[in-house]
Amino acid sequence: MDDREHTTDEAQQAPARSAQEVADDVVARVLARAGTALQSGGTSHTAFDGDQLDLEERTSLRRVSGLSTELEDVSEVEYRKLRLERVVLVGLWGSGSVEDAENSLRELAALAETAGSEVLDGLLQRRRTPDPGTFLGSGKAAELATLVAAVGADTVVVDGELAPSQRRALEDVVKVKVVDRTALILDIFAQHAKSREGKAQVELAQLEYLLPRLRGWGESMSRQAGGQVGGAGAGMGSRGPGETKIELDRRRIRNRMAKLRREIAAMAPARETKRASRKRNAIPSVAIAGYTNAGKSSLLNRLTHAGVLVENALFATLDPTVRRAEAADGRVYTLVDTVGFVRALPHQLVEAFRSTLEEVADADLILHVVDAAHPDPEGQIAAVRHVFADIPGAMDVPEIIVLNKADLASPEAVARLRSREVHSVVVSAHTGEGIEELGALIADQLPRPGVQVEVVVPYARGDLVNRVHEHGDIDHEEHTAAGTLLRARVDAGLAAELEAAARTA
Repeated sequence: MDDREHTTDEAQQAPARSAQEVADDVVARVLARAGTALQSGGTSHTAFDGDQLDLEERTSLRRVSGLSTELEDVSEVEYRKLRLERVVLVGLWGSGSVEDAENSLRELAALAETAGSEVLDGLLQRRRTPDPGTFLGSGKAAELATLVAAVGADTVVVDGELAPSQRRALEDVVKVKVVDRTALILDIFAQHAKSREGKAQVELAQLEYLLPRLRGWGESMSRQAGGQVGGAGAGMGSRGPGETKIELDRRRIRNRMAKLRREIAAMAPARETKRASRKRNAIPSVAIAGYTNAGKSSLLNRLTHAGVLVENALFATLDPTVRRAEAADGRVYTLVDTVGFVRALPHQLVEAFRSTLEEVADADLILHVVDAAHPDPEGQIAAVRHVFADIPGAMDVPEIIVLNKADLASPEAVARLRSREVHSVVVSAHTGEGIEELGALIADQLPRPGVQVEVVVPYARGDLVNRVHEHGDIDHEEHTAAGTLLRARVDAGLAAELEAAARTA
């Protein structure tokens, strides 16, 4: 019997052990694995991944654990305790199962590691609904404050989205910074965004999150008043309450958000022009989507030798990558690697990255990559499809479930997933297992040209013959004295060009 079954049995024996004791066991087990959650197996690369220069740049500056800026000598001008991002995790175990609570807390630990934090400890509370005051309730919040002081943490990370009042109340109790799951994900996106569009999208999402959470302190609530307010006689026409500092900040944020939306909208035509060019040339598009850290970039590198960044971290790549690929039957198509998804993906990110996510809706086929070795792959599939539902047209695109990491997954999990998903294929982007089968499945699912032609193309127009080879289905090809005889199926635009070339021969 494994640990999970053992924990479930204990949860059912209510008199013997309390729900909180079972929850504490879950935390202990998760934290025992949290420190190595992202490093299990390391970030292994193959020749298909290229030189990985981006990864070398990203890892060139790393925080060294164990170092502290705490000043021991009280004769110093300033003495303080400052340890950057030593975090304690907090979660609620509500109506779901103990496995759901365990997976959610483990994912939060992986998110914290990706953001550069060190996970020290955690609390998991058995509670149906969050407390409207402090999220945890007064007793558990006091227990959390004691734990934070004991381990020397400087941040508390809550596995959920906190209301502004809940965050303030919890900070007043624990006396350290409190961030929620949404803020943590936004911080990771801010670290990893590289393109101009990606940075603008992340900043917009951060400002949308920050706007209702602004907090005034002391004199920052003073008003920009004139007249006789405060004894400053500024004369007629200047009397009035004026704006508070927090109102000024909110207005500046709204102005900045409006500017960012204009900038993102101005970038959209360039992306649409590229899509229109591919459609005009009848090049099918295949979008790679899926849960974060499922192996999307590794699969793109395996199929196209793109050499994009591969790292064992959540949301390692954010900017979409488009590469040329060739199907098993010789047809050319494009592969688009999109941003990864996660449970409860912040709605601010979905809105800000809408132009990027439209790549999924505009594709002819979706490769939905799933980490078959994950403890809860079904939950990952459901989370990704939940985001698809928010993208107009995405649910109508044909989908292939790609069960990645076959070299690590158990045969039982693979068999269970294949029985649930009809259009599925088992692959390993690292070892190359199943890649040929995936290529054949892509070729079978790609849209085929609909216009049948039989023409003699002059030898001077060899470029048209080449386009038929790349974008059409050739039934018969023969070289004659007048030119190349082709019987093939092509798109309407190419058919018109072939007919025109045949008439001028």
